[in-house]
Amino acid sequence: MSTVLITGAATGIGNLTARALARAGHRVYASMRAPGTRNAAPAEELHRLAGAERLDLNVVELDVASQESADRAVAAVLEDAGALDVVIHNAGHLVTGYVEAFTAEEIAHLVDVNTLGVQRLNRAALPHLRGQGSGTLLYVGSTIPVTTPPFLGPYVVSKAAMDSLALVTSYEVAPLGIETVIVMPGAFTEGTDHFPKAGRPADATGVTAGYRVLDPLVARNEQATESLFTPGTQADPSVVAEEITRILSLPFGERPLRSVVDLTNSLVEQANSAVLEARADFVRRMGFGEVLHVTRA
Repeated sequence: MSTVLITGAATGIGNLTARALARAGHRVYASMRAPGTRNAAPAEELHRLAGAERLDLNVVELDVASQESADRAVAAVLEDAGALDVVIHNAGHLVTGYVEAFTAEEIAHLVDVNTLGVQRLNRAALPHLRGQGSGTLLYVGSTIPVTTPPFLGPYVVSKAAMDSLALVTSYEVAPLGIETVIVMPGAFTEGTDHFPKAGRPADATGVTAGYRVLDPLVARNEQATESLFTPGTQADPSVVAEEITRILSLPFGERPLRSVVDLTNSLVEQANSAVLEARADFVRRMGFGEVLHVTRA
């Protein structure tokens, strides 16, 4: 079994995944901001679960907006466990609103959390993974780079950027024995704090007035999302945790580059297949085919 560090484990998919992996026998370090204060309740609940079920489930502090915090978290895992095999990038934040209403600084802040947070943790963890010649970077991305829904503009930008960062990083780490997996969850209308805690532009009164004609569409955005599901479907994000657990049970070299967990039947897998073929052909014709497949170091 693997030693796993996962970000954003206080709630939602991250919390569910930490529990599922620990129950599957992995040594899990569930990271979150401020486990002693703002996230004291979820941290304590994970500690309680670890004791009650005798799980190797640990809590570590990690703020993806800080390189120093990422460095400390990885160092703490290595000091405690003596190993690190899997990094799961899950932390993220959602915002909603008309794109023009957000300042450039607000969009930059979202990209800082959702995209550059990944880079910070990779910079902290990759020296160790490169040194041992093995490891897995697993990104909890989104189907959004394919589906591109309206009224979530800055979030779409940040998740698409994260997806691209994961891909270009995979080229460079694959020849060094490090696998990349991008799990792409679709929309989920229950079981996460994404929509209830979604951010909005701080000062958008004047701008939003100019888009008043679109307000009826925005008002039914959540209803429109729910209409994508087949009637009777339980849009429970635990299926994402189950898929991540399944993937990490696979042998080296058999873990997929992408895995779609989408209950809205949005043709994402078909789109991925077409893009993968085009991308692989392009890279091979450049003479760089070896970066497309992980090589055991």
